[in-house]
Amino acid sequence: MSAHCQLTGRKPGFGNAISHSHRRTSRRFNPNIQHKRYWLPSEGRYVRLTLSAKGLKTVDVIGIEAAVARIRARGEKV
Repeated sequence: MSAHCQLTGRKPGFGNAISHSHRRTSRRFNPNIQHKRYWLPSEGRYVRLTLSAKGLKTVDVIGIEAAVARIRARGEKV
């Protein structure tokens, strides 16, 4: 599966690596993806989410229930 955040939707960005001689080669800027397991009290089970560092902070602020609701609203299965 590609490196993308289930909550924020962050995906790799693409650009060029520019050498000292100014030659350009393709490169990829990957988001800081982490796998985290959360307890979901409403369903009485754990869910394993693939989140960026910003997504982890968002879950801390809005809570896991609201975060899972947002992920499901985007059409992803949790």
